[in-house]
Amino acid sequence: MNRLASLFLLLLASSQFPAIASDTTTPNDAYKAAQEAAASQYAADKKLCAEESTSSVRMQCLRDANAEYTKALAAAKQKLAADSKPKPIAPTCADCGQVVGVTTGTKEGKSGPLGIIGGGVAGAILGHQIGGGRGQDLATIAGAAGGAYAGHKVEEKLKSTKFWSVKVRLDSGEERAFEFDHDPGFSSGDLVKVSGGSVTRR
Repeated sequence: MNRLASLFLLLLASSQFPAIASDTTTPNDAYKAAQEAAASQYAADKKLCAEESTSSVRMQCLRDANAEYTKALAAAKQKLAADSKPKPIAPTCADCGQVVGVTTGTKEGKSGPLGIIGGGVAGAILGHQIGGGRGQDLATIAGAAGGAYAGHKVEEKLKSTKFWSVKVRLDSGEERAFEFDHDPGFSSGDLVKVSGGSVTRR
């Protein structure tokens, strides 16, 4: 019984050789190491089998040892084939990136003639009420000019708009900025993709 128990343990150990071979540097090195381990184990198994008391037990022992040896070689070949396959290359996304900053600002609107004319008229009326004679004329002109400028600025402020600028660093390393007239809901660290001149989440 002790001999059979030892044989069983040796056969069990022989099935673990791929783990030993996996520490080698290349698939071919691992395969050679696995072959050597299998051959060494097979030789040890045959010696144990030779010590069995009856021919029938010896023959069965040798058949079991050969089966384990054959299985070990097949496993080694299978592992070599799997390790030798080229590793799939992950597809790159040229338009993918990450948000690195979001800022807000205000754009002044464009002033039209309405603001300039309206401001000029109001300024002229106010200037006309100052002084008299030649001084009144000068005040009227100055009031018209000042009123036109003020009207121009007031109209620009009334037509000003808020904008959001989203800065994105693409996977290629390039940095781009995208402008929105509304809050896009992005924050630093969000993963995005450039699409149609803008950015969307991914």
